[in-house]
Amino acid sequence: MAADVEEAQNHEVQKTVGAVSGNGVSDVVVEADQAGAVDVEAAEESVAADSASAESVAEADLDDKSEEDASDDDDDDDDEDYLVEEGEIAGDYLEQLLDVLDFDGDIDLDVEGDRAIVSIVSIDGGDDLAKLVGRKGEVLDALQELTRLAVQQSTGERSKLMLDVAGWRAKRRTELGDLGAEAARRVIESGEREELTPMTPFERKIVHDAVAKIDGVASESTGVEPSRRVVVVKA
Repeated sequence: MAADVEEAQNHEVQKTVGAVSGNGVSDVVVEADQAGAVDVEAAEESVAADSASAESVAEADLDDKSEEDASDDDDDDDDEDYLVEEGEIAGDYLEQLLDVLDFDGDIDLDVEGDRAIVSIVSIDGGDDLAKLVGRKGEVLDALQELTRLAVQQSTGERSKLMLDVAGWRAKRRTELGDLGAEAARRVIESGEREELTPMTPFERKIVHDAVAKIDGVASESTGVEPSRRVVVVKA
């Protein structure tokens, strides 16, 4: 398996470099009459015993809840630690790649939801990093997959990390969000469905999320890759 991953990684490296160059107790009332008095002391002892028993159950429930909360917190910490590790592995790999290409760039690491976020940012405002994005982000997508393979080779687990270069994905996210909102408004006004241009899965999700925020419209994907596109319809 490792050999297959390494072979795939090396193959992608060559392609990319080439392209770049998560009970209470109730109150008890004791009544007695002259014919058959109730043993008040015994009743009080019984109430006290019931109260103590109930308190023990309540304490046990609280202890169990505390243990569950602590376990959940530990799981969350473990997940975040793993994602941080993914980001560090990816950062080391990308630094080596930048050295090979003789490109200047800093590596920023973050965790967002259930994935690591790795960004290559420009140091001097030069245009070199634009080559790592390519036409419509094609080189960036390949580099992201290549970086995921490097992480998988190290951890043995498939990575879902997101890679950005020079803020391209962040800018594209804003553009696509606006595009989805504008298409939704046009569909509301005209009542006619609207097909958008073909997009990558990353881009389609952003548009779907933008449309979902607007009442009266819905979106779906149609077609097959690489021509799969978002269709906005009146709900």
